[in-house]
Amino acid sequence: MRVFLLDIPIDAITRDAAKTKILAYLSEEKAHLVTTPNPEMAVAASQDRAFLAALQQADLAIPDGFGLRLGAWLSGRRVPETITGVDFMLDIAEIAAKEGSGIYLLGGENGVAAEAGRHLQKRFPGLVISGASSDDKVIIDNRGRVGIAQATMEKIRQAAPRILFVAFGHGKQERWIVDNIRELPSVRVAMGVGGAFDFLAGRIRRAPIFMRKLGLEWFWRLVLEPRRLPRIWNAVVVFLLLIIRRKIHTLKP
Repeated sequence: MRVFLLDIPIDAITRDAAKTKILAYLSEEKAHLVTTPNPEMAVAASQDRAFLAALQQADLAIPDGFGLRLGAWLSGRRVPETITGVDFMLDIAEIAAKEGSGIYLLGGENGVAAEAGRHLQKRFPGLVISGASSDDKVIIDNRGRVGIAQATMEKIRQAAPRILFVAFGHGKQERWIVDNIRELPSVRVAMGVGGAFDFLAGRIRRAPIFMRKLGLEWFWRLVLEPRRLPRIWNAVVVFLLLIIRRKIHTLKP
């Protein structure tokens, strides 16, 4: 079942059911966009029509963040569980290793994509990393189209991956996938992964498992990076205020 929070689609789905969908996507003859909406993204999309439009094209939208479950509850809907983007990326990599599907990692800085790829290969023996590119400049042209260097696009085409992980930061990565996926005919699953490469490469420590299960990874990030306070404020306070305001508006006669 699909629910909408602030006009953003979110699939009320279990992790196992989401993995089953990925397996099915790999056997189909078209590309599928996987998004990982969280409260911060919802607030950003409420102020950015292009970002919202990209999120609305998701084939699979996994609920990344306890705040989404709370927001759904406040809206009279139910989301069964939280699935973090990093964990679901690992799920996809595990499926890829079993199915022989190559993965391309795109984005991040200072070679982090290649580092993350090596980590995935150690974790999942037999996994094919088709390629990795970091430090690409993301350009938005005068038509609002998001792009990168044609040399990198050609590198991805030549690598012919079935799965593409894109780490340009939320907003740009989803828009880039929507704008460019048709030019990458081998890709069956494309997913925006935000800062996941940094976690996998060990550049940023993840929260302890118990905090992840409680939906408190945002608090862990705040402790490690106090400069993130404005982003945490958006995710925790502004998001819930927007949900409540929307709820009140719908109750008006």
